[in-house]
Amino acid sequence: MVDVLREFGLAFVPMFVAVDAIGILPIFLSLTENMEHATRKRTVWQSVLTAMAVAVVFVFVGRGLFRMLGITMYDFMVAGGVLLFIIATLDLISGVKIARRIEAISVVPLGIPLIAGPAVLTTGLMLVGVHGYGITLAAIAVNIIIAGAVLLSADFWRRILGSDGSHAVSKVASLLLAAIAVMLLRKGIYGIFPGLSG
Repeated sequence: MVDVLREFGLAFVPMFVAVDAIGILPIFLSLTENMEHATRKRTVWQSVLTAMAVAVVFVFVGRGLFRMLGITMYDFMVAGGVLLFIIATLDLISGVKIARRIEAISVVPLGIPLIAGPAVLTTGLMLVGVHGYGITLAAIAVNIIIAGAVLLSADFWRRILGSDGSHAVSKVASLLLAAIAVMLLRKGIYGIFPGLSG
């Protein structure tokens, strides 16, 4: 039992860093600023279920699927980066919340690629090779549930910040989202063209 807990701990920590529940919160506040409480709560559960399904399926079929389609993890990073950058840019330029334009916000971008993004999928594949399927799946499930719990606390943070504070966090979060997008693009491009990083 002690060995199992130790193995779980070794898998849990890198997955916790990959999911980055705290880092997602301000972006979630930005994307759901104009949502009603019930809608926001439903969005959280849908995003958690989406992220869980994608991460679990990817653990089993990721390598084979990418190999079959000729896709690399770096290609996945570039695609995710482009998507996030478009969302952040629309929010910053137009001032109209992207949540109004994307009906399935719980799927994209919350479920994928914010919760179950390239870091989570890559980490999942790596952990399977080290700790096996059981420990890896448990680490994924617990961390995504933690992310859901953090997002469900969004109303509390919104009350603490107030209207003006929430608006300020919203804009900062959009900039952060754009920065995350650029980071994914940079890593993906350097992975595809390693000579550029030199």
